Amino acid sequence: MSKAEENEKATTDASKAAWREKLSPEAYNVTREHGTERAFSHPYHTEKRDGMYRCVCCGAPLFSSETKFDSGTGWPSFTDAAVEGKVTTHEDTSHGMRRIEVRCASCDAHLGHVFPDGPGESGMRYCINGCALNLDTDAAGGKTGA
Repeated sequence: MSKAEENEKATTDASKAAWREKLSPEAYNVTREHGTERAFSHPYHTEKRDGMYRCVCCGAPLFSSETKFDSGTGWPSFTDAAVEGKVTTHEDTSHGMRRIEVRCASCDAHLGHVFPDGPGESGMRYCINGCALNLDTDAAGGKTGA
């Protein structure tokens, strides 16, 4: 292994250790290893309070309670991101499927997937792992841009 490869590996190992220290084991698995929590396992899928759903890793504002809806899937679902550019999408061909993965634009955390079967004008359903989010109920009632 070259010196540059050794340095990159050491940096990656240090980053992994820092994320493991900051996050719960489930949040680490979902956000850093592209895992998925079990459907209906996180209380955010039935959460009704107003607020801003932020990235559990970096705190970036991702989804407003104003766009949350009950999709019946067992995961928190939203019709759109709270602020344009705060989430990115990537093709995901894992598990023999073709899906669109959603990540935090600030820290690249895996959040979930987006599907074109949602209600509202966008027609999108952002199906997001609850453990990838923190609900900030002090964020101006979940108003976009908070």
